[in-house]
Amino acid sequence: MPADLAVIGLGPYGLPLAQAAVAAGISTLGYRTGPEAGSLSPAELRRMLSGGFRTAAGPAELGRVRTAVICAPTPAGPDGGLDLSQVEAAARTLSAHLRPHTTVILESPVPPGTTEEFLRPLLEEGSGLRAGRDFHLAYSPTRVDPGNRDFTPAGTPKVIGGLTPACTESAAAFYSRLTDKVVRARGPREAETVQLLETNYRHVNIALVNEMAVLCHDLGVDLWDVIRCAETKPFGFQAFRPGPGVGGHTIPRDLTSAGRSLRMVELARQVNDQMPRYVVQRAAALLNEHGKSARGARILLLGVTYKPDLADQQGTPAHEVAVRLMELGASVSYHDPHIPSWSVLDRPVPRADSLYEAAADADLTILLQQHRTYDLQGLSVKAQLLLDTRGATPTGAAHRL
Repeated sequence: MPADLAVIGLGPYGLPLAQAAVAAGISTLGYRTGPEAGSLSPAELRRMLSGGFRTAAGPAELGRVRTAVICAPTPAGPDGGLDLSQVEAAARTLSAHLRPHTTVILESPVPPGTTEEFLRPLLEEGSGLRAGRDFHLAYSPTRVDPGNRDFTPAGTPKVIGGLTPACTESAAAFYSRLTDKVVRARGPREAETVQLLETNYRHVNIALVNEMAVLCHDLGVDLWDVIRCAETKPFGFQAFRPGPGVGGHTIPRDLTSAGRSLRMVELARQVNDQMPRYVVQRAAALLNEHGKSARGARILLLGVTYKPDLADQQGTPAHEVAVRLMELGASVSYHDPHIPSWSVLDRPVPRADSLYEAAADADLTILLQQHRTYDLQGLSVKAQLLLDTRGATPTGAAHRL
């Protein structure tokens, strides 16, 4: 049975789009591009299936849809730039079955110019059709914030940049079924650069507060109180908070072309990449202050995902924190309600079954991720030493980053 929409790539960008489309009553077909890091709860999967979602039996089904959205993952390559291999594979697969009048939209994070200079030739060569004349081609930056319940796809404006005005309008007609507001960019390059700006804005501001965290600790200043006060300013300030590092699927180096990186973004990346090392330094100093050495210390890591209340570990700083602690000779264990097993350096990390007992037994407990299920007040009482990298514990209840 033909579907209205094909979502090509069922990872962190494709699954949320497919969910939103099914919720909007759009007949949706899913097509995997590889081993993608996307996950659904059993309840979410049941809702999608009952709403008519299904996975493609083969690539030929891609030729029977009105709209195809490529959401293939674009991880960092060996040179620090984007690996577009899954986007290329998706484009080649789609092009072999592309029909006239289809609307093709790219949503994967890519460097500016990718839609026109990389994707368009692949689609035209494989299909014998011409973009802008025989089929519509556009780019729309993904605006996915996993686990955020305040901003749904329907309430999040969608930016669209088409190869031609007709391409833009065709893509706008599709997205208007999913969201309350569609924003038209001048073209694909502008839309691609929106993704670049939004991602780098986040990382630069996180880097600023991460540097402030180090400075404030040295000065004996409570940064969390500083942020609390600063965010009362009704203009010119948006609150960001420090942490043990920055994870996620869209990182600043992913979106800059070789040789065209932004100096401020590169500096922000360096600052953020130093945070796992800083956490370990603070951990070792805390142990030393209490007459203990990191070597042989029992250290419990709480929350090893990159976002709270999700099972996603993409880019999580917990991995580097664990590695560095192990290199110091510490005995590391972890607790995370969303991660049943975890390996570091190809070795399984012991998982604490009883959280309170593990915290009481550990020489140091480090809160890396603030999951909703954690009773931080109770943990602060049970733990021998507690290092809070998220500023989530009550004032005075733990040592904060």
